[in-house]
Amino acid sequence: MAKTILIVDDSSSLRVVVSIALKSAGYDVIEACDGKDALTKLTGQKIHMIISDVNMPNMDGITLVKAIKQLAAYKFTPIVMLTTESQDEKKKQGQEAGAKAWVLKPFKPDQLLGVVQKLVLP
Repeated sequence: MAKTILIVDDSSSLRVVVSIALKSAGYDVIEACDGKDALTKLTGQKIHMIISDVNMPNMDGITLVKAIKQLAAYKFTPIVMLTTESQDEKKKQGQEAGAKAWVLKPFKPDQLLGVVQKLVLP
């Protein structure tokens, strides 16, 4: 059975690029356009990983990570931040919120898949 990954980014073109890379590697993908949308997609089904942008309207990525970690079903779901933010302070905020990895845009699909394969549990 394929592993499911939730992609959260306000850029539809970025969601498409990430989705193609993940689907070509055999993953199922759910897409959300911001943090609030992502929370509506977390309905108790098994999500193996969440990949989220940091800067988004309605609910940013750090706030989303904090909200997800409050949900019992997703408390241990690995979250990767995929962002243009490279400041140490932002990375620290992400780690403190519960993000497991920080990948900078622009990214290479192979680089992202490497992070996914390390963090998605069997």
